[in-house]
Amino acid sequence: MIEESIRENLAVVDAHFRGESGNEIDGILPLYTEDVIWESPARGIVLHGREAAAENYRRTFGSMGDVQVTSLRRFATPDRVVDDSVARFQLVGDGMTNAPLPIGASVDLRVLHVFDMRDRRIAREAVYEMWPAVSRPNLSPETTSPERIMQLGFGFWSSKALLSAVELGVFTELANGPLGGATLAKRLGLHPRSYRDFFDTLVALGMLNRLNGVYANTAETDLLLDRSKPSYIGGILEMANARLYPFWGALTQALRTGERQNETKDTTDFFDALYSEDQRLRQFLQAMTGVSMGSARAIARQFPWERYLTFVDVGTAQGGAAVQIALAHPHLSGCGYDLSAVAPIFQDYVRSFGLQDRLSFIPGDFFKDDRLPPADVIVMGHILHDWNLDEKKKLIAKAHAALPHGGALIVYEALIDDERRQNAFGLLMSLNMLIETPGGFDYTGADCSGWMREAGFRSTRVEHLSGPESMVVGIK
Repeated sequence: MIEESIRENLAVVDAHFRGESGNEIDGILPLYTEDVIWESPARGIVLHGREAAAENYRRTFGSMGDVQVTSLRRFATPDRVVDDSVARFQLVGDGMTNAPLPIGASVDLRVLHVFDMRDRRIAREAVYEMWPAVSRPNLSPETTSPERIMQLGFGFWSSKALLSAVELGVFTELANGPLGGATLAKRLGLHPRSYRDFFDTLVALGMLNRLNGVYANTAETDLLLDRSKPSYIGGILEMANARLYPFWGALTQALRTGERQNETKDTTDFFDALYSEDQRLRQFLQAMTGVSMGSARAIARQFPWERYLTFVDVGTAQGGAAVQIALAHPHLSGCGYDLSAVAPIFQDYVRSFGLQDRLSFIPGDFFKDDRLPPADVIVMGHILHDWNLDEKKKLIAKAHAALPHGGALIVYEALIDDERRQNAFGLLMSLNMLIETPGGFDYTGADCSGWMREAGFRSTRVEHLSGPESMVVGIK
């Protein structure tokens, strides 16, 4: 009986490795239990459920080329199989989460697999990877350039040049056609002393083109920074210029006190103040559309919406994510859920895309209301990072309660990588929450997956979206 169990376990693991060598992910998945745990301690990854493991395989094997795996030894007990292997491959993409070597590296990796077995299936797979050490270079003052450190230290110069260009409408003016420096300066109200260096700085930063003294937008700035185009993302930059740039000057004070440093630091709640003034609210909501657009389009493209009929976008702002999802999937109907002051702004934005018959607005407060609006899918974009840990967990629990069995919660942010080493934007965003909120902070995909499982979601997965942003999907 024991020998038979061992033979069966070895056969399952052998089938597992055959599937890996052929990149046959659909053949591997039935070998796992529904509640399988897959982990890579060296890369700080712990995944729960078949779907999360499947997504990890797709990303990982899509980033590996010329794969060769040699098994050195393998042994088994009635409830465990251990395999000692060497894997050789080329790292060709960024889908291998927290890989410690750069894209293009040739990898020679010793790997120890430990499979915990249950009922002739893999209940847990722990993959212990022994990555080659990255040697520290020998540096000396004579051979080491300070350029990278200096560029970082003076990075605010470049940032403010771009923010002022957006504020002045440089790119919107040039969207009408190229202009000479003096003409452009006059239209923007710039002093004769300033404009040449300013425009040429934007050329050097790659934000403008110049030919024979005539300035023009680049293809990128013409598409993304012309206020008259629906693709405009400058709203977030306008807010950064008007609000965040001066507040970040108080970062040191925030680090010492743990207290927010924005316009509400001595008065009331940030969102109460923000939502009480129409112009500031509109600027903030437009900014949220700009910062969310890349991720919204990726969610519309990547998530399996064909399995669902309804969705609700919690903290919808202008409705940027809801609009992108509805445009891509005509069978869906959805709603935006936010404070009542947002309603006319949301409705105007939705109407501009002709989606008013499929997208509605539900006013509410996700902390004060007993329940979130029910739907097949609940979306929370750039919401959880505003709140402290207890509040984050409360919102996730409310989402779980509002979903049907099989429903999905999508949480997307600039998720910090699990090792907290790579996604500098996500870490800087968390410092921004220190400046802006009483208790908010950003978090890793593993953090959010843990909170989802604690709330009762049966499986979770993390997927990259666009730039520094990723989503965590929880299935009820």
